[in-house]
Amino acid sequence: MSWIYILDLLGTLVFAISGVLTAIDKKFDLVGSLIIGFVTAVGGGTIRDILIGRFPVGWLNDRNYFIVIIVGYLIVYLFQEKILRLKKSMFLFDTIGIGLFTILGIQISTSYGLNGEACLFMGVISACFGGVLRDVLTNEIPLIFRGEIYASACFFGGLVYYGLTMVSPNMSFNIISSIGAVIVLRYFAVKYNWTLNIS
Repeated sequence: MSWIYILDLLGTLVFAISGVLTAIDKKFDLVGSLIIGFVTAVGGGTIRDILIGRFPVGWLNDRNYFIVIIVGYLIVYLFQEKILRLKKSMFLFDTIGIGLFTILGIQISTSYGLNGEACLFMGVISACFGGVLRDVLTNEIPLIFRGEIYASACFFGGLVYYGLTMVSPNMSFNIISSIGAVIVLRYFAVKYNWTLNIS
């Protein structure tokens, strides 16, 4: 089982959890929560696949994606009280998700022969646009439009990944470190209220 596949399933799981948590917070019903979880989990990857010409898009040919989304959905509802007690759980799962999908998007785009700059943008799209769709459907202004360190954290993680691949042959280390870079930057940006606002 390849790193790309493992990352894709893990990212799908955490984004599904993030989407379902958001839907519950917005008082969506069981069906609505599943739809939001599904869109959050596969939205960014679907847009990426369409842009790079990967047809059919990844999740359509593999029932494991559906299984993972259902598992994430059930995890939230079975352990809802415990998860919702953690005030930062939505932030946590969303942050892990963008870290995973940034590197995943770069790796998939690289396998399709795109140049480094395009792969970096595809990584950001993979990471952020499921969340954009989630926020639009739940009547929120998407995070990437609010001046927060969000898409920029994904760019940073992508640059870390490229930098590490130039000096380290250990792909596992490069992937984990790059995902960690996204998570750490996003965490400190929220903790210390760093923004990209110019006013």
